[in-house]
Parts: sequence; structure tokens; C-alpha cells
Amino acid sequence: MTTTEAQRDADIIVVGAGHNGLICAAYLARAGRDVLLLDARPDVGGCASTVSDLGARFNICNCDHTMVRAMPIADELDLASFGLEYVAPEVTNVNRFYDGSDPWLLFHDVDAHLEALAQTHPHAVDGYRRYLADAIPVAELALDVARTKPSMRAMASTVLRRRAAGATRLLRWARASQADVLGQYFDDWHMIMPAVTGGPSVWGVPHTAPGTGTAAALYATRHVVKTGRPTGGSGALPDAVRRSFEAAGGQTRVGARVERLLVKDGRAFGVVLDDSTTLRAPTIVAAVDPQRVFVDWLDGVPPAAKRAVDRWRSQPVSDGYESKVDGVVTGTPRWADTDGFVDAAKGADLLGPTNFLNPSPDEVAEAHRLRERGEVHARPSMMVNLPSVLDESMRPSPDEHVLSVEVLFTPYDHPGGWPASGEPARWLDVLDGFMEPGTLQVDRWRAMTPDRYEAEFQMHRGHTPAYGEAPLVAFLGRRKELTRYRTPIDGLFLSGAGTFPGAGVFGASGRNAADAVLDP
Repeated sequence: MTTTEAQRDADIIVVGAGHNGLICAAYLARAGRDVLLLDARPDVGGCASTVSDLGARFNICNCDHTMVRAMPIADELDLASFGLEYVAPEVTNVNRFYDGSDPWLLFHDVDAHLEALAQTHPHAVDGYRRYLADAIPVAELALDVARTKPSMRAMASTVLRRRAAGATRLLRWARASQADVLGQYFDDWHMIMPAVTGGPSVWGVPHTAPGTGTAAALYATRHVVKTGRPTGGSGALPDAVRRSFEAAGGQTRVGARVERLLVKDGRAFGVVLDDSTTLRAPTIVAAVDPQRVFVDWLDGVPPAAKRAVDRWRSQPVSDGYESKVDGVVTGTPRWADTDGFVDAAKGADLLGPTNFLNPSPDEVAEAHRLRERGEVHARPSMMVNLPSVLDESMRPSPDEHVLSVEVLFTPYDHPGGWPASGEPARWLDVLDGFMEPGTLQVDRWRAMTPDRYEAEFQMHRGHTPAYGEAPLVAFLGRRKELTRYRTPIDGLFLSGAGTFPGAGVFGASGRNAADAVLDP
């Protein structure tokens, strides 16, 4: 079946206005296509949004942007002209530990980083130098591949252009565990666990699991790309992309929840909304959870798609496991730091950057076991920052700051349910234990738990999908719907966090999916 010009509501319908869907739509509109962008929420941005509540502005997820800053997206979509500005601190993050041992700082600048590390963890400096020599080529290659048009020929050309620097190690690390890779450089778990908190724990997998080894490049990536935060909150990025998209003629429709994907004669030709409205286009891009597309949305299963649909239906349904406390604090909290650590910081801001609160390896292993029972560990992994310290525009009032606390693991199936749980309040007590007594004055707060992510962001069981295949899978184009964005259903493409190169504020999936749609 073909969709005639008279029947069309657009050339292309993009479903899902998270940052990947927005980016995909913007590239397509700037290429001259008539694009209609749909989202179920009342505004765009998804988990990259900044929302108003409690008299303040809160980022839905952590406000640090790294990977998207390594992409050419901001320049190609002219986002600076549409209001996007970044503030970039010299300290990427501060790494703290429940056992009371000395924290350490991760500076973007390598020399500043090694100088600070020599004061807090001198035994780790030589290992960190060896790590950088091996890991920086891996990080640079991975970023180059993410920037490359998704085809084996183009990716091979990228590898050859770099004279294969980092390629062998990238493939070797991809088969190993993060624990094994980082164990080659560090014999102190305090040097390893921050990469676990920011890597495999965010993905919901143990760092001892084979296939997590590429997360060992996390530190190196922070030296290659300077982490920044959009002025006005994380949502300034999707807001700027929306303006770029609409300036190119794109149409945005929010409050439009898709319930079905229309398919006939092996081809997608439209979507049906929850109010029974039918919208038609010969090309559909679903920038949402791929499993939900194949399991819940299909109006009919063409023979060519049966194998893919069966595979997605047979996969287990993942539960959400991450929560976030947003708060407004009066005054300025102070970390309970030693004089020696403050000296090592050399005047760098310790409140604005993200502070990782890291359990030990044994505690993380126990947290995974408790997660299976719906329970939260007494010492959960946390990522804490005060966005308004770096960005004055985020301050609710001259006497207040915004507090952001991400917590792992907080299972969807929590005994008794999250609305009745005392856990979120306990997390604030845990954080208070890291502060100078009396300085963490939380005036008001809210908890975004997995049930709320499901209700407010259409995340099935509160889970954020993430692409987790090995680099070789992407290189060879296996799982084509995830690595090449093309599905067995003609006219249907995928994008979003569940497709290559994965979750986080990255944007490469949206850019790549647009390439796939435009490629004849």
C-alpha cells in the first residue's frame, strides 16, 4: 500500500521527542522533508528535560553532558543560534567513598588531574599514566565511530583513517569485564569504583560481567571531551533542537500518545493516537523503546518481520532501577572534607561538579542481589550535584540552591510500593552524613522513582532502554534495527537510547537514524 499525497499528514512522522527523536527530526527537516514530531508528554525533551516543580527548575536526569559535546550536532543544527550555551567546569567529578577514605578529583586537563592525584592517591599515578596511554586511543576511536555514518564501509574507513589506533584494544575490552580491564592498571578499588558508578551501575549490570569492558574508557573519555552543562538546565539542549527543527519547517505535536503503528502489505503507513486520531506518513521513525514497538504497537506483523517480532517478544521485560531526589536547599551545603583534600583541589569548586558516592565492590555485588528482591542497599551508589552553583540561572532564590541526587539501585518492584516507602527520605540522611553537620538544609524535595518515570514519561515499568551490544555487532550491522536503524517493516525506522550507540545524552542515534532515512 502506498500513501498518496492527499492522504499524508507529513512525509515523515517521528514518534518520541526525547533528545534523539528531536535531533533526528531536526536533521530530516533541514534536509527539506515535511516532518511531524509527536510526543505523549506536554513538552519535549524526555529524560533530558528540565521541569518546574516546588518553585524551582529540576533536571529529570543528571545535568552533565559529555558525549553529545563530542558530536558535531550543535554546529550542524546551529544550536548556539537557538539559545544553547554551556558552562564547563574544570573538575568533571569528585569521587567519594562510604568507607571514609580520601576522595579524589577527576580534572578534564590531564596534567592537573595527575597533579591532584599525586596528592591524594600517589600510589595510583603510575597506573593512571599507563591507563591513559591505552585508554585514550580507545575513547577517541569509539567517539569517531559514533560520528560515522552507520555502515560497515564507513566505519572501516574511520578505523583505517586512524591507522587502527585503539581498535584491537577496543575489541578486546569489549569481550572482557570492566573489573578485569581496570584491574590491569589499579590495585586499589577506590580508583575503580567511580567508573562502575558512572558506567555499569547506570546500565544496571555488574562490572564483573563480560561485555562491560568498554566502560573502562569512562575516565579517558572525560579527558578527551570536556563535560559541560547547558545554561538554564539540561532541557536547554532539547529546547534549542526544537527551535532548530521548527525553524526548518518541522511541526511539533505534544500530548499525542501513540498506541498503534499501522502496517499493511509489509509497510508502515501511519500511527493511531490514544484519542483514535490517525496520522499518516510513508516513513515512521520510532525514537522510543524498541521492545514496546515490536510487542505493543504493531497493527499487523508482516511475514518479513515475524522473526524480529518473535525475538523481541521472547526477551525478558526489564524493570527500572534508578531514582532521583530533587530538592531545594537553603544556604550552601559543605562537604566534610579534610584539609589535605581541599589543598589538592587547588581552589576548584567542589559543590558544582557531580560528586559520586561510591560503595565498595562487595557492597555493589550485594546491592545487585538486594535489587532482585526489590530492596535498596544501605549504601547505594549516588551521583550528587547542585546545578545552581555552576549556573546562577538555576537558583530558585538568592538564598537557595537546587539539589540533585541520583540513586542506584531502586527497583521498580519495591515492597509495599514507592509512594509508601521511607527510602527517599533515608537517602537524604545518607547524603547528610557526607556533609559538615548542619549545612545540608533541605527545605523541600520530591522523589522521582521508577513508578513515576513510568507514569510521567511512558517508560515501561520505569525502565530506560540502553543499547548494550559489543562494538563488533555495530560494525557488522547485526541486529539491523538497532545498529542500522532499519526494521524488517518497510518505512519503519528506529532511534533512541535502545539503539546504537546507546543511552545518556549522546544524540548520535538521532543523527544516525536521520542518515538512514535519507539514504536511498
